[in-house]
Amino acid sequence: MDNSAPILRISKFFSEDDFNLHMELGKEYLHGDVNMTVTVYRVDINTTDNNSIYAQAGKDQIKYLPPVEVNCLVQIAGPKNSSYKNGLLRYLEPGNMLMHVYIKHLEELDIEIKLGDYIGYAESETKIRYYTVSDDGRVVSDNKHSHFGYKPAWRSITCVPAQENEFRGI
Repeated sequence: MDNSAPILRISKFFSEDDFNLHMELGKEYLHGDVNMTVTVYRVDINTTDNNSIYAQAGKDQIKYLPPVEVNCLVQIAGPKNSSYKNGLLRYLEPGNMLMHVYIKHLEELDIEIKLGDYIGYAESETKIRYYTVSDDGRVVSDNKHSHFGYKPAWRSITCVPAQENEFRGI
C-alpha cells in the first residue's frame, strides 16, 4: 500500500515545482560556486572484524567502503583551550566540524553517512584533518532543515576531530 500524498500545506504560495527549483538553484550555487567538498570514508560493517564478546573492532580491523567526495557547506568551530586537573597542564584541541549537505545530493550519490564514519577535510594543500561523525543528522523534521516549512531539504552532520593516529583508512 502506497502511503504517499502530496504536501499541500502551503501550496497557494509554494509548490513541489517551486521546491525543486529552489533545491536545484541551491545545489548549483553550493556545488558550482562554493565548491566545498569533503571525503567520506564509510565503515563497511559487513567486512569489519568484530570481537566476538563485545562486538567491537580494533582500529586496525576496521574496513572501509570506497571513499566518496561529497559537496557540502562546512563550518569548523574554533579550537578549545582546556586544562587537565587543577590547571597545571594545558592542551589545545581543534573544534568540531558541522557539515550541511543536501538530502538529494546524498540520494544521487547513493550513500548514507552514519555514526562512526570518517570525514576527511583538506585544511591546506599538505594537511588533511580527519573527523568522526558524532551526529549523523538524520532527524530533519524541524523547521531549521526544511525549506519554508515545506519539507526537509538538507542534513546537518556534526563531526568531532579524530586523533592523529586514529584513522587508518588510507
